[in-house]
Amino acid sequence: MIYEREERPLKEVYSDLLVEYGRKDPRIVIVEADLMKSGSTDKFQQEFPDRTFDVGVAEANMICVAAGLSLMGKIPFTHTFAVFASRRCCDQINQSVAYAGCNVKMCGSDPGITTELNGGTHMAMDDVGIMRSIPEMTIFEPVDSRQLRAVFPQIINLETPVYIRLFRPNATRIFTEEETDFRLGKGIVLREGSDVTILLSGIMVAEALKAAELLEEQQIQAEIINIHTIKPLDTRLIIESAAKTGCVVTAENGSIYNGLGSAAAECLAEHLPRPMKRIGVQDCFGQIGHVEELLNAFHMAAEDIAAAAAELVRNKEKGGL
Repeated sequence: MIYEREERPLKEVYSDLLVEYGRKDPRIVIVEADLMKSGSTDKFQQEFPDRTFDVGVAEANMICVAAGLSLMGKIPFTHTFAVFASRRCCDQINQSVAYAGCNVKMCGSDPGITTELNGGTHMAMDDVGIMRSIPEMTIFEPVDSRQLRAVFPQIINLETPVYIRLFRPNATRIFTEEETDFRLGKGIVLREGSDVTILLSGIMVAEALKAAELLEEQQIQAEIINIHTIKPLDTRLIIESAAKTGCVVTAENGSIYNGLGSAAAECLAEHLPRPMKRIGVQDCFGQIGHVEELLNAFHMAAEDIAAAAAELVRNKEKGGL
C-alpha cells in the first residue's frame, strides 16, 4: 500500500472522467446547482455547453430536472455538497428519481467531517442513511482516484440511481496503477488477518491501515476490508471474514446510525452474530476544524480504531462480549 497524498484533487479526477466519458457517450449530461467552479465541473461545461444545465441554488429542482432528462434517454450527473445532495433533496430523489425508475447519478461532495471549516451546518453525517433507505439506490464511496477511475464506467452502465460520496481534496493514495479490479458491490481485502475484521470506506481506509500496524505491535492481526459500495453490501465477504476472525469493527466518515456500521450489524445479526464496535460520529452534530483535528475530536482516528479492535479481541479471548 502507498501512504501519500495524490497529486490532484479527487474532484478534478471526477471532472476529467465526466469529460472523458462525455466524449464517448452523448447521453451524458450534467445538472448543477451553482457549484461548477467549486466542483471543477466547469470543464464539462466548456466542452459541452449544450449538455450542461445550471439551475442555480435550487438543489431539489436540480434533481427533478435530472429525472426529466433521464426520461428523455440521457444519463444525467448531478453535483452539490453531500448535505444538500441527500437531506435537502430526499423527497425528489425518492419520488422523481427512484420511484419513477430514472437513471440519475448523484455526486455528494465533502461528506462527513471533510466539510472541515464550513462547519456543522454543512456536514453530511446522515447522507448514507438517507440514501440507504431509498429502493434501488447504489452507494459508492471511492478511496482514491484509481478506484474512482476503475468504477466510473460501471456507474455509467448501471441503469439505476447511484449516489457517489466524493472526497474533493487530494485523496490519500492507497492503490497502485496495476490495481484495477474494482467492482460495484464487491469489497476488497486490503490486508488479511485472523483476529479481528475492520470494515471501512473512503477516508477511513488510511486510518484503518494505520490501526492495523498499531494492532500488529500488540500481536493482533487485523483483516482490513474496503467496503467501497455501501449499498448493495458485500454480505458474503463480511460473513466469511467475521466467521474467521470472530469480531468486527466498522469505521465510517459519518454517523454510526444507519450507515456502514448499521448495514454490517444488520448483516451479522441475520446471518452470523458476532461482537462488534462501530467507529464514527456518535449521535452528534459536526463542528469546525480540519480533518485531522476532527478525526481526533470524534474519536475516529487510527488509535481509536485500534483501541476498539483490541478490546474486542481481549473480550473474545476471555470468552465474553
